[in-house]
Amino acid sequence: MIIDQPGKVNERIWLVGRREACAYLVDGGGTFALLGGAMAYVVPDFLDQLKLFDIDEAKISRIIILHSHFDHCGMVPFLKRRWPWATVTASERARELMKSEKIVENIEMLNQAVLKQRGMMEVAKDLNLSFDGIEVEDVVHDQDRLVLGDLTLEILAVPGHSSCSVAVYAPEQKAIFASDAGGIPFGDEVFTAANSNFDHYQQSLEKMAAREINIYLAEHYGALTGEAGRGFLQKSMAAARTTRAALEQTYADTGGDAEKTAEKITDYMMARAPADFLPREVIALVAGQMVRFIAKKAAAA
Repeated sequence: MIIDQPGKVNERIWLVGRREACAYLVDGGGTFALLGGAMAYVVPDFLDQLKLFDIDEAKISRIIILHSHFDHCGMVPFLKRRWPWATVTASERARELMKSEKIVENIEMLNQAVLKQRGMMEVAKDLNLSFDGIEVEDVVHDQDRLVLGDLTLEILAVPGHSSCSVAVYAPEQKAIFASDAGGIPFGDEVFTAANSNFDHYQQSLEKMAAREINIYLAEHYGALTGEAGRGFLQKSMAAARTTRAALEQTYADTGGDAEKTAEKITDYMMARAPADFLPREVIALVAGQMVRFIAKKAAAA
């Protein structure tokens, strides 16, 4: 089953935000954590959902950023201003990246561009939805365990989509919050998002799949439960193998022309993506990053 609208995933987990840019509230039995930071334009929806779901914001004790891309941390500065007591948590690499003025400026630019595109500039001004940086207050590492009331949140380092990616596994719920490190679900397809390092991406998929999983929680297009949740990472591993083979074959067919390969792979991905998926420019960026990795591997062979 796919749950892609805001509301309860189960008795302890709420999907919040929007279908295309979501995050999750986890209830540890009276104390909450927000996993994922979505984008700035999601804030008004999120505030409405907190009221609708009758969540006491004073009980949200932690904000966990699973990776530092602009579409996964855009709400965090606003929320930290609103919840100064909540501990902002991320990987060591994410903390390093957030110290870069250039990266912070880029995240701000991209979030503001989406706000403008959606006609939300007045709302953004009223709420102060500017992205002025994030101070990571609690750095987590592979196999760290966080206590959230009566739940355990196990941290898994899962690089490959980004160098700073972590996943969170909640063993009591048999739930994994993978963000984009596990691939992006859309319909019957899985978008392979091996932006940073394809080898690491595939290794991370195997690492997550070794856990007992009943619920798979993505930050684009919602959560999967039942058979869909149990089988998602196996499906993602198969998609990664297919995508990598297509990359390698296309790169060979173009005589090692990275630009032509990226264009063909972008066409390949766009043909399989739903209408409301990522814009072509973003897909082209991801394709280009993956092709450069394949080219580097080919040159080293």
